[in-house]
Amino acid sequence: MSVLVKVTATALILLIGLTSEQFSCSVITTPAQADVEPIRSDQWHLTFLKVAEAQMISKGDGIVVAVPDTGVDPHPDLSENLLAGIDTVAGGSGDGRKDSNSHGTSMAGLIAASGRATGALGIAPRSKILPIMASTSDNFGEADDLAAAIEYAISKNVQVISISSGGASTPRLVRAVEAAIAANIVIVAAAGNVPNQPLSYPANEEDVIAVGGVDRLGRHAAFSATGPQVDVTAPAVDIYSTSYGGKYSKGTGTSSATAIVAGAAALIRSKYPYLPAQEVAHRLTATAIDKGPPGRDDEYGYGVIDLVAALTADVPPLGFESVSAPADAGPTAPAEARPGGDDDGAQVRGLVTLAAIAAVGIGWALVARRRRRGDDPPPRISR
Repeated sequence: MSVLVKVTATALILLIGLTSEQFSCSVITTPAQADVEPIRSDQWHLTFLKVAEAQMISKGDGIVVAVPDTGVDPHPDLSENLLAGIDTVAGGSGDGRKDSNSHGTSMAGLIAASGRATGALGIAPRSKILPIMASTSDNFGEADDLAAAIEYAISKNVQVISISSGGASTPRLVRAVEAAIAANIVIVAAAGNVPNQPLSYPANEEDVIAVGGVDRLGRHAAFSATGPQVDVTAPAVDIYSTSYGGKYSKGTGTSSATAIVAGAAALIRSKYPYLPAQEVAHRLTATAIDKGPPGRDDEYGYGVIDLVAALTADVPPLGFESVSAPADAGPTAPAEARPGGDDDGAQVRGLVTLAAIAAVGIGWALVARRRRRGDDPPPRISR
């Protein structure tokens, strides 16, 4: 059986001697404090990503994000948004709400911490976390443990799955990922922390959003894995978040970047609930801030995520079936409710037009699908 290694949870910030199957958020935990002002001020990624501006548009309402990890402790900053989940490995509470490691709680906080008072704030603070303990407290779990976690997430109709881990695949894990994709779930996975080596599974899956890391200056983080499957990048150095026992953590690694991008996906899915998962990924890549050589490259993918642009830009759709409605558009009225809806001639003309547009949309979708892993950037967004 293939082993997935979640994180080396040590007292070190820097990662040393990790294998290609180790995905960091090396953490330092600090005691809970009545005054947690330093926690918010130290969350530099919030300012870097203009989170306050993005959260004026969307806060992730109505979205459930599954976090298969080391479990999620009911931290005060998370308790409002933490659902009952499940354990797919032994040693937990049975409902995913126990974490003796800190990694899973940290990832959940980056996504959905409520930001009470001056505590930690997540990217999508009104989204819900479905916690799944898929790795033990020493960070080990089999590939099929992750598969079981994904299967459970599908059964609970989540909209996003955030996977801050990776390794070799098994047939069951591949089937689970493919089933989640078919169920219109956005899957976000860590690129990993060993550069110049191929991305492991599931980040190397075609329709999974593979996330690399950048530092405080928006430069490629030296530890972040590179390759043609990298889609986008996000902050990954000295990232503060929640930890077990009401504590806080500081971590470095593509694990953190992955959780941040999962939060971004939650914002988009809340703002545009009609968008298919592939269109959500397209919004993230099409609006990313290009770094490195022009277009997609192996370090930054399509660039560093831009939350505000992803929520507001007029992004050309991948296919006709997911044409973006205006941000202020109301629900579409059915034909029978519109004036002239019973006009047979109008219906015929509409069907002919629909067929023509659909044909063009299919062609666009095929080109765009190839583009996601090709050298050409997606349509760039003017800002």
